[in-house]
Amino acid sequence: MNYKAKGIAEQVLIAANVFILFILIFEEKLEVPLWLQPLGRMHPLLLHFPIALLLLALAMEFFRFRTTYASNAFYRTFLTNLLLVSTLLAAVTIIMGLFLAREEGYAGQVLAWHKWTGVGTLWMASLLYWGRQTTWYQVPWARAGTVLTALLLLVAGHYGATLTHGDSFITGPLLAEAEKVPPALEEARVYEHVIQPLFEQKCLSCHNPEKIKGGLLLTDEAAIRKGGKTGKLFVPGNPEMSLLLQRVHLPLDDKKHMPPRGKAQLSAEEVALLAWWVRRNADFKQKVLELPPTDSLRILAEAALGGTSEEQFDFAAADEDLIQKLNDDYRTVAPLARESPALAVNLYNQSTYTPEKLRELNDIRKQIVFLNLTKMPVKDADLKSVGQFENLQKLDLNFTEVSGKGLRELSSLKKLKSLSLAGTPVKYPELAESLRGLGNLRTVAVWNTGLTETEVEQLRKKYPSVRFIEGFKGEKTAPMQLNPPQLKNASPIFGESLALQLHHPIRGVEIRYTTDGTAPDSLRSAVFTSGTVLGQSTSIRAKAYKAGWYGSEEARFEVYRSTYKPDSLRLLLPLNRVHQAEGTQTFFNSTLGTFNANSPAWANHWAGVRDNDLALLAEYKRPVTVSSVTLRTMIEPETGIFPPAAIEVWGGTSETQLKLLGTFKPQVPVKGTPPALQALGGTFKPQTVTFLKIIAKPLPEIPDWHGSKGRRALLLVDEVFVN
Repeated sequence: MNYKAKGIAEQVLIAANVFILFILIFEEKLEVPLWLQPLGRMHPLLLHFPIALLLLALAMEFFRFRTTYASNAFYRTFLTNLLLVSTLLAAVTIIMGLFLAREEGYAGQVLAWHKWTGVGTLWMASLLYWGRQTTWYQVPWARAGTVLTALLLLVAGHYGATLTHGDSFITGPLLAEAEKVPPALEEARVYEHVIQPLFEQKCLSCHNPEKIKGGLLLTDEAAIRKGGKTGKLFVPGNPEMSLLLQRVHLPLDDKKHMPPRGKAQLSAEEVALLAWWVRRNADFKQKVLELPPTDSLRILAEAALGGTSEEQFDFAAADEDLIQKLNDDYRTVAPLARESPALAVNLYNQSTYTPEKLRELNDIRKQIVFLNLTKMPVKDADLKSVGQFENLQKLDLNFTEVSGKGLRELSSLKKLKSLSLAGTPVKYPELAESLRGLGNLRTVAVWNTGLTETEVEQLRKKYPSVRFIEGFKGEKTAPMQLNPPQLKNASPIFGESLALQLHHPIRGVEIRYTTDGTAPDSLRSAVFTSGTVLGQSTSIRAKAYKAGWYGSEEARFEVYRSTYKPDSLRLLLPLNRVHQAEGTQTFFNSTLGTFNANSPAWANHWAGVRDNDLALLAEYKRPVTVSSVTLRTMIEPETGIFPPAAIEVWGGTSETQLKLLGTFKPQVPVKGTPPALQALGGTFKPQTVTFLKIIAKPLPEIPDWHGSKGRRALLLVDEVFVN
């Protein structure tokens, strides 16, 4: 390195140390701009290079005063340049790490130790570089300094690995093997001994108290039930609607796939375990042996605990490559136990189901022992394919479209032990006839089928060796809580009116709702019927009730009326560079955004401004009479996203002659205000216009209670409603 380059590098090193000190002093007030966040995320990419160089430089410095090396001019020059370059690269890496630490999801003692040992390494290396040029720097200082710097570097690396890969990353396998004491099967609990270890192995590296990605913590029951920033992790009893299973089944290349690409992935057996655990209402206390012997969750849990099925199968295992080929985003094929040839098949997602999904399983028809088709649009004709699975023992057809007549196609299944028909339209005469040929059958679930108690009793008498499961009968058994009702409208945005569609998967459920902001109850609130029509933007609160069940948790839905969409729309001022969304099309495309506005998956839904107003000019070819304008905005004070300081609506018949129709000033959030998605604006005296100008002003100064006080707030809007 020539003298000039060396001088520049030394000046940059000094500046980097000063800059790092500045960041550390004002860390709590630091807000990393979006354009710098990618630089921070390069921290893991770059750090290995300076580590290797710095370790080499420290080793050479340790032996520098030996006679052989001290008299070697090339050695001295090379070492000086190597120490300078490696220290400078370490400084750059630390700056990146400090930027990365300001992102959400990084906190705790491990981060603090990683940060300060990393900074300490840099300062020690810098001290070595400058100190070695002084007269007092001799062998004891060189060796003590290099050893201390190397130790700091190793400790920083250890804490970095803990942040990235979880606690005890290095010694984990040894400790796990030494401490592993398999619980007796009689004492084993599904969550504690099967699901929790799965979370620890595949999920805790990103969802622990030191690194809470997405606000999701997976260390205890309360945190798991709470979920993360994007909502609850699962809907008990409904894996198809559970975020946990949705993220697991996304393609590996999808940015929302979990675990992320590059991390250890869940096996097909582990995915099936999670699905069956959620389907079994995600019980945190249930013992494995409390489940029926033929239950899929029990079989898979026993296998995960190292047990094997007592039953010996007389067929060979299917080809592993074929099994892998049959696994896709909406179908899992997994062995029941280690070294077992028997397979369990689960199908997901109604919209992707076709009869071909069953016919494709023909090559493994001998190995399929458990088949789950719950909530798939399976019809009687599809059961011809199921009838080919000659070793099938357990079949779930809950909430499908099969009838008792179609079940005759299953007469060839001589080994079928368990048949679940909950929520299907089966009738007594056809069902009674179809069960005749299934001599090995032991349990049939018929709850919510419409069969009367008398008809079920007749089935019991006709088939005394079969246990018919009716479900819950109020005071006769322990009740369960209903799932919340669902909004089934294709879009929550409508024109003149909306025929409200609230739905519950269990028959006979009564849905009670309110639209006045009060909580619904089972006595006074309106009962939802298919004739319920809404004519205005409405906030709906709904609960489900049924005799013998606990009422559901409350569900909330927002529907928005949008009568007048402009024929043309112009932006009068530019959008924020990061939040361009779809330009002018963003505001009237009937597509609503959600939180995570900075995520690439959602960024195209939110248009944002910070340094200027959001100014829109809408033109209507034919005059319209308007009396209200609202903007759907994101409010997330913690990240600096606030409602507008004011919304102005101007209108008239000429672009150059507009008058003020109304001004609305939303309330400024106070400390602790939770994130929300709100439609803000208001009504004004009806006015006939052909031009409408809408101006939303970002909050000019973030309140004093906020870490970014005094700065301009970010304003995000995804839809505009004109009525």
